[in-house]
Amino acid sequence: MQTPDSQKIISRFFQALYHLKEEKKIRGKQTFTRKFEINRWNMNTLEKDMSRDIFQPAWLTYLVTEYHVSAEWLLTGQGSIMSREYKTKEGAK
Repeated sequence: MQTPDSQKIISRFFQALYHLKEEKKIRGKQTFTRKFEINRWNMNTLEKDMSRDIFQPAWLTYLVTEYHVSAEWLLTGQGSIMSREYKTKEGAK
């Protein structure tokens, strides 16, 4: 059983996935699950019931390292969803 604080992190994980989809960085959850060999059934189950103990912390790492989602935002909800470094690079283009 996930704690309420863990469930908030999981919720932000899914928010980040949908943000990446809106920004056309990924096509959807299936793109993410295939790339990182994640069981899509588990991810869909978790999205419906965030209290389940199937979340893997490595999933957060993938968002941070591959897609430049802010680790601070994922863990605390503070700041912007995308890392400052990424925004700086995007602004320079």
